[in-house]
Amino acid sequence: MASRGTASGAAMAFLLSLGIIGVARAQLQVGFYSDSCPDAEDTVTAAVQDAAASDPTILPALLRLQFHDCFVRGCDASVLIRSESNDAEVDNGKNQGLRGQDVVDAAKAQLEDQCPGVVSCADIIALAARDAVAMTGGPSFDVPTGRRDGLASNLRDADVLPDAADSISVLRSRFAAAGLDDRDLVLLTAAHTVGTTACFFVKDRLYGFPLPGGGTGSDPSIPAPFLAELKARCPPGDFNTRLPLDRGSGSAFDDSILRNIRSGLAVIASDAALNAGNATRALVDAYLGPAAGSFQGDFAAAMVRMGSIGAITDDDAGEVRDVCSAFNTN
Repeated sequence: MASRGTASGAAMAFLLSLGIIGVARAQLQVGFYSDSCPDAEDTVTAAVQDAAASDPTILPALLRLQFHDCFVRGCDASVLIRSESNDAEVDNGKNQGLRGQDVVDAAKAQLEDQCPGVVSCADIIALAARDAVAMTGGPSFDVPTGRRDGLASNLRDADVLPDAADSISVLRSRFAAAGLDDRDLVLLTAAHTVGTTACFFVKDRLYGFPLPGGGTGSDPSIPAPFLAELKARCPPGDFNTRLPLDRGSGSAFDDSILRNIRSGLAVIASDAALNAGNATRALVDAYLGPAAGSFQGDFAAAMVRMGSIGAITDDDAGEVRDVCSAFNTN
């Protein structure tokens, strides 16, 4: 496992090599709360540890929470807003099953007692995701902070989120729109090394895949033994059974997800799609070969890069919410 210093250095070098777009991103900094709320990061870590002690599955859920926040309007905690009329970002079907909001709320409540009005919900999401990676055996790394919380959250905005059925061309387009490249796509997909998915997100590959000659059936790219295994786990009409995204290694952060993707053993279509693009397939091969030693550091860098998308640092463009689920009223 890379040390925090090593992974952090790799992350910052990666960002510098690709270039940071926008003044707001440049203003994020590691240790932003060192004077204004010195225990902020430790408080978030403790909240994640407490949650994971009773439910270890909350760790990959926190990773998903940051991904879903940052891909919509940028990393501004807009996904945390709740609406009585069910028209907030979180109400979009692409956010189905999203969890971890209660962990962010718990950390926020403690931070409001310690340092009222100082630590943003957007930063708590980023720090919690960072901690979730480390607690599943992934790299420890520093996260630049200083984000403000956004002032809008709309249902249809979340339509831009990548989907489990997306092709490689659609995935590349969605990532490019967020300022991320093929390497980010491969690395952030590798976050599926931990966590599970519901049969709902697999059913179309098993029973409703469009076939070249017309009609529907099973995705022909799935090896026959694995197809039989998936169908046994997800029989027709079963939408709720959960299965590991990383077959055989669903609870530990490692490169097994990339090995499964290369071997045709990806569970969801969007993971399998990495094998369908020359550039992404070459990156998967590299991280299982000559670039294996840089996988964890590069993953940390991709997390930092994703966590900088559309970050708000201007007081006039955002706020520090009193409660993460609602905009301030004053």
